[in-house]
Amino acid sequence: MEQREVSSTRYDYLSANLWSGILFGLGMVAFIDETIFHQLLHWHHFYDKSTTGIGLISDGLFHAFSWFATIASLFIVADLRKKGGYWFKRWWGGVQLGGGCFQLYDGTIQHKFMGLHQIRYVDNVYLYDWVWNSIAVLMIATGSYLLVATGKKAHVWRLAKK
Repeated sequence: MEQREVSSTRYDYLSANLWSGILFGLGMVAFIDETIFHQLLHWHHFYDKSTTGIGLISDGLFHAFSWFATIASLFIVADLRKKGGYWFKRWWGGVQLGGGCFQLYDGTIQHKFMGLHQIRYVDNVYLYDWVWNSIAVLMIATGSYLLVATGKKAHVWRLAKK
């Protein structure tokens, strides 16, 4: 009986699971980008059109944003777990969707339209762009699939409850 109540409670918190996942996905992808491409490989800064000092400041702000999103999402997860409404599959769909959307936004808007920076400053940057954006699309597709599947399951449960 207790397990049924806990598992059915998650259907009441679909959007909280989704938004917590989206925030975590944004924070996770931003953190990976910052750590690997900015700090370890030194391929670029968040803003490359000024001095190195300005680039480092922009990296710091970007890093703060990623941690703010991650920590905020974990507070929501803690609240969901306390209420018995945490649904990992739906949350993971949100993580994939949020991370993929952030990565696609970064790869198209920030890299190409705004020209803030490139993934890497090489002659054939299009190979890097293709891989970066393909991973983003794959994440978006995976997240969308999981969110549709959990949404259908919740819909069926609500119909059966009536």
